[in-house]
Amino acid sequence: MDPKQISTTPDKKPNLLLVDDDENLLRLMSIRLEAEGFNVTSVDNGTQALRLMFNNDFDVVLSDLRMPGMDGLALFDEVLAQHRDLPVILMTAHGTIKEAVAATQRGVFSFLTKPVDHEELRRILLRAISQTQKNDLGDWCSDIITRSPDMIKLLKQAEQVADKNVSVLINGASGTGKELLAKAIHKASSRKDKPFVAINCGALPENLLESELFGHAKGAFTGAIQANPGLFKEADGGTLFLDEIGDMPMALQVKLLRALQERSIRPVGSTTTVDIDVRIISATHKNLQEAMQENEFREDLYYRLNVVNLDIPRLKDRFEDIPLLADYLLKESAKKHGINVRKFADDAINRLTKADWPGNVRQLVNVVERCVALTNSKIIPVSLVEQALSQETEYWPTLTEARDSFEYRYLCRLLQLTDGNVTRASDMAGRNRTDMHKLMKKHGLNAADFRSND
Repeated sequence: MDPKQISTTPDKKPNLLLVDDDENLLRLMSIRLEAEGFNVTSVDNGTQALRLMFNNDFDVVLSDLRMPGMDGLALFDEVLAQHRDLPVILMTAHGTIKEAVAATQRGVFSFLTKPVDHEELRRILLRAISQTQKNDLGDWCSDIITRSPDMIKLLKQAEQVADKNVSVLINGASGTGKELLAKAIHKASSRKDKPFVAINCGALPENLLESELFGHAKGAFTGAIQANPGLFKEADGGTLFLDEIGDMPMALQVKLLRALQERSIRPVGSTTTVDIDVRIISATHKNLQEAMQENEFREDLYYRLNVVNLDIPRLKDRFEDIPLLADYLLKESAKKHGINVRKFADDAINRLTKADWPGNVRQLVNVVERCVALTNSKIIPVSLVEQALSQETEYWPTLTEARDSFEYRYLCRLLQLTDGNVTRASDMAGRNRTDMHKLMKKHGLNAADFRSND
């Protein structure tokens, strides 16, 4: 193993805590790992390892599984409680597939069988050290809980562009934490002391969205009893986060493009322009390239917004984060509600890691909140997790998801009432035929499917 590959910085070797009750193996592995670029601290029991962790910072823990007294899994539980982001690798001469699966589902970084394959150990240590590099990124991303290599890579990319005055487009499914990443980028930038302002472009009708973004003059429309500077002006000097940019109406896309090109806005009902200094971060769960092909999103605006693209993985694709997130959310919920609950049972964590999580992190938050609210014990059992996961009807959708669901049901009912006649359906909905066809295409509806056989 090349020490230059191992070191996270040129002047710092990673600190490794080695724990094993076999003195001969402890000595041999210490020598080898020192030669391979680590500062190794070795101890022969878990209790002593925990004492050392009070006064020392380690980048990775490599421990035997079977030890007298505190075994490797018990040590891991203590490490998880005190040092959530510290990777723990377990070794055992008695390894089984069942033990390996159980250990990784509880959040153990990796599992090795003895005699240790040093090529495999090298690969795992490199991954573990890359994880601990998140700690080197600073406080700007402290709200993002992860040890996923994909997420850490994403955060490093975000840090690289944070202080550059370029637009960023964040792609990701609903509930993956797009706004959280946008806030982190703002905190890492030179604009961090200026406002961070967010708006969901799919949550408001076109006329209200225009007024919210660009402001309006007094008397510009009925109810405009006073002038409104708008969110562009409110975010001046800082960051404006445009969530669900793919839902922005085409007419507003034109005005947004002009504002970005000219660095100025014209409030609704006003004849004067206002200069702005705003960094744009936008986000969407849609495929904007497909939207461009369907003439639902402007190509020139896409390239203006998509200078840097960041793609957040779904929760099920970063399953190693689930135990960390569940533990963190449990403690936060217990503290908020004053409930004495300490952790999830092992089989409960196992069940959480196997769930599909269509609602991603937002759904995990709901499940954990429900479990904490309903538990009667200090340790949440798997039965309560099963109950929470089965109550999908209680999963609270985002405003965009709720609107799309209503829109779909509304269109289906409308086409049933009009026997698939798009012209009549358009009249009843107060829309023109072009808009109606676009809405039907958006939801995959075919008028012919609603016509009677007669």
